[in-house]
Amino acid sequence: MILRHTLPPALRRVASSPPSPLTYRPSPRSRPWFCCCRARMLSTLPRLPIFEAVAGHDPAATAVVHSVSGRSFTYGQLLADVSRARDRRREARGGADLDGERIAFLVENSYDYVVTLLAAIAARSIAVPLSPAFPAPELQYILNHSEASLLVSSFKFTPRADEVLATELTSKPAHLELAKHVGGQEKEAVALEDTDPAGAGLMLYTSGTTNRPKGVLLPQSALTAQCRSLVEAWKYTPSDHLLHVLPLHHIHGTVNALLAPLFAGSSIEFMFPFNADTVWKRLATPFLATNGTTTNGITATQPKVTFFTVVPTVYSRLLASHKSLPAELQEAARQAISPANLRVNISGSAALPTPIKAAWQTLSRGNVLLERYGMTEVGMALSCGLDFADRVDASVGWPLPSVQARLMDVDTGEVIPPGQDVDGAGRERSGEIQLRGPTIFKEYWRNPDATAKEFIADLDGHGPWFKTGDIAIRRPVPSAGHSAVQPWARGPLYFIQGRRTADIIKTGGEKVSALEVERELLSLPEVAEAAVVAVPSGNWGQKVGAVIILDTDVVHKWSPLDMRRALKSRLANYKIPQVMKVVDHIPRNAMGKINKKLLVRAIFSDAFSGDER
Repeated sequence: MILRHTLPPALRRVASSPPSPLTYRPSPRSRPWFCCCRARMLSTLPRLPIFEAVAGHDPAATAVVHSVSGRSFTYGQLLADVSRARDRRREARGGADLDGERIAFLVENSYDYVVTLLAAIAARSIAVPLSPAFPAPELQYILNHSEASLLVSSFKFTPRADEVLATELTSKPAHLELAKHVGGQEKEAVALEDTDPAGAGLMLYTSGTTNRPKGVLLPQSALTAQCRSLVEAWKYTPSDHLLHVLPLHHIHGTVNALLAPLFAGSSIEFMFPFNADTVWKRLATPFLATNGTTTNGITATQPKVTFFTVVPTVYSRLLASHKSLPAELQEAARQAISPANLRVNISGSAALPTPIKAAWQTLSRGNVLLERYGMTEVGMALSCGLDFADRVDASVGWPLPSVQARLMDVDTGEVIPPGQDVDGAGRERSGEIQLRGPTIFKEYWRNPDATAKEFIADLDGHGPWFKTGDIAIRRPVPSAGHSAVQPWARGPLYFIQGRRTADIIKTGGEKVSALEVERELLSLPEVAEAAVVAVPSGNWGQKVGAVIILDTDVVHKWSPLDMRRALKSRLANYKIPQVMKVVDHIPRNAMGKINKKLLVRAIFSDAFSGDER
């Protein structure tokens, strides 16, 4: 035991550090635990890249802000809180080694979430974030499938945790309830020790649109590679202030908007769930005269937001609600999202309609949305560049640093060599995007058959390629790819045509990109939302079908004939939808994606030819 008087002055506060904000709630499922003595050893964490990065930032710099309450937490607090949280997890398991164990958690978007995630990694465990929006059977499935040994819940979501723990589980995890970190604690020195990272990682579950969700295991080495790639490409800095409005059980919200900013020393402000008016007010506040005024002796100053990464639906809702803001707020909001203030605005997780991109550029007086491409298994793989000239409409850009990408013709199984992206008839050659490099996931949890199915060997000795299932073309754009500071953004750009199984429609011997047709539909003033799907047809193989929500400010009735006339000058005849249905709502998941297989069965069952096989 190290006594207080034996410590050097800089570390004397360790021995009298305040109690941990984590509390353990005993339950019949859990082992007993014991309080630590007041005098304590110097806290340590494994020398992993994420902890080295956090330790290297200014300890007084803001790491996390909770937007509603105004509570903020510094980088100097973060490592000590993570170390204490890691120790409490071990205590909750009776002091057991948590190497490779799965730690599931139900925690709201907050500093508590950040500490909980990093504490699992610090314990060399696999963090398994759960969505509080999931019904109990889905949470039950994930706990059973992951065989989680510990379930951590915040006070807010303890009832949800109790609900799922009361279900029939194959193995009952211990349950740790934590109290909120409130800030203001004395900082504590933390040493980094050379430790094998072993089983440390993150496991995210796929959406399970066709089968049961799969656990995608991302070891800490893959997470580190993903974050470093993004920091290099998007230039996160300690001066960046990121407004976080995304769910945290997806790769977008976890890596792009949380771990990568932590690597760079940026500030993260949580504001979840998303509300368009609330976001506009937050964006606008730094540009209002009231920002920085003193009330009851307290001066409230909010920094400007410099980094914003969300899904297309969020931009659509912001654009729709901006017109209803008071005039002063409208102008401040436009100033907030201008290129001079909002350094990076990114759209991803679903295709970005061209009208939304154009409308945002107009509203922001010139800021161009940056599109990128990624998925749970690989993090971010492709991205447009930071220069506006490198943000080409409908393109997701180039392979990110450390990512290798290629296209494979799905009909012939041959790799499409660079420079041979057009066939002898002058048609662009499409192929499946295949990826490899340090950012790729390790495996589908305890599903070796599914893992093996998604990789293809290469005789070059540099490892297998992951088959994304997404189809794209490569196309040179002479005006793009000339940035002197982003050498990775060179050559032909990638243009996504859609999922191989849902967005590539084979009709009458022709291939149609559903995303291309959707972009053209959304450019029409009559259309508010659109989804293009493959409708089974015995005569055609598949028919192009369109599900449309009308813009009632423009039109109240719109027939299939009206649609065909509007698209005649925009699309080849075989690409124009053969069947169309007008609806009031198109279901989407939390990331704005549509399950097209379910949609076509629900909407177009009466449009099948009747001779499908």
